[in-house]
Amino acid sequence: MRVWMRILVLTVGTRGDVQPYVALAVGLKKAGHEVQICTCQIFEEFIRSHGIDYAPLNNDIRDFMESEDGRVAMETTTNLFQAVRVGVRLMPKLTGMMHRQVSEMWAAADAFQPDLILFHKKAIGAEDFAERLGCRCALAFYLPLYVPTGESPAFGFPRLPLGRWYNLATYRVIEFITRRSGGRFVGKWRRSQGMSKKRPPYFQHADGSPVAALHAYSPSVIPRPSDWPDHAMVTGYWFLDGATEFTPDPRLLYFLQQGPPPIYVGFGSIFGRDPRATAERVIEAVRLSGQRAILAPGWGGMDLREFDFPETMLSIDAVPHDWLFPQVSAVVHHGGCGTTAAGLRAGRRTIICPFFGDQPFWGRVVHELGVGPKPIPQRRLTPERLAKAISETIDDCEMESRAEQLGKQIRSESGVQNAVRFIDGRNV
Repeated sequence: MRVWMRILVLTVGTRGDVQPYVALAVGLKKAGHEVQICTCQIFEEFIRSHGIDYAPLNNDIRDFMESEDGRVAMETTTNLFQAVRVGVRLMPKLTGMMHRQVSEMWAAADAFQPDLILFHKKAIGAEDFAERLGCRCALAFYLPLYVPTGESPAFGFPRLPLGRWYNLATYRVIEFITRRSGGRFVGKWRRSQGMSKKRPPYFQHADGSPVAALHAYSPSVIPRPSDWPDHAMVTGYWFLDGATEFTPDPRLLYFLQQGPPPIYVGFGSIFGRDPRATAERVIEAVRLSGQRAILAPGWGGMDLREFDFPETMLSIDAVPHDWLFPQVSAVVHHGGCGTTAAGLRAGRRTIICPFFGDQPFWGRVVHELGVGPKPIPQRRLTPERLAKAISETIDDCEMESRAEQLGKQIRSESGVQNAVRFIDGRNV
């Protein structure tokens, strides 16, 4: 007999750290579960608009990203080791923020009393909350970072020809960093709850059973390793489609009708140090390439205000990617998982200009799949480099064909439904 559950989703970060979980929550709710998402308050309206219950969390992380320290960190953190170094340097400023996050997420969990907690790994304390409440928890993430495999190293590590021992060792490093960094914030909370200082082993429940892991990306993009345990699954992407409810601006429709498909350029919610300079470089690159272009400022990636655009370029507000991307010739973006997924599903060639975090990883994946050129890091982004990448990408018919084939494969997958079936099958 099927058992309905109260499911709490804990996540924190940018729009890309929230939207896939809203898609999953909608699928879980349709399957009959009661679902609540706890994340930054800036996303409350977005979450509730999809009929999902919301629990509040402060906007500290978002505010930090918009600060000078946050902007510098995002433009200088391009691999795991830089991330650790930046984290250590900024720890005095992050400590209070992380303690507040743990406290507020616990308040949400305690009030909701879930049967299952699904968590993004930045939601520090999720496993400990499950231990305290006596419920289950499961990782819900979009990177191959925490479940060891001998077939490839963990995200953020160089791929060296050293075999299984090296690949497996990289996950032990991730385990050490994760446990060490999270423990300092959770320890105080555990003491306040009268819990043992000793936490359960890495990715295990207090009873010794494994913590399941759902990976929200396509197996056509990153195949599931053959040596993963049964409790680790690659579900496919969790898409939240909005095209059916979207009414486009007449200016956008007119622009699309006035010539060949344009390219799309947008850097999402990433706050670089100088969004105005980024916009200037992009506009000049598009001019040099001779392409038509739709430019999206996002939530801070480019400052497109007060530019006098030629008739070959159009600046737009937010438009659902599932509506727009099928109508463009290629997409240029920062390499966030969600935007990368949307471009690949549309079958479009992809040029990634990463800032930090997982973005360089997705840039490499896209290039190795043969559906985009080598990524151009933001710190090396010049009009000439970007214009060359655009021209070479548009002229590459084989790349176009590969992108179309990959798009067909991704569109045939049902990531949310696969995840719901995995959860309903009590694999968590």
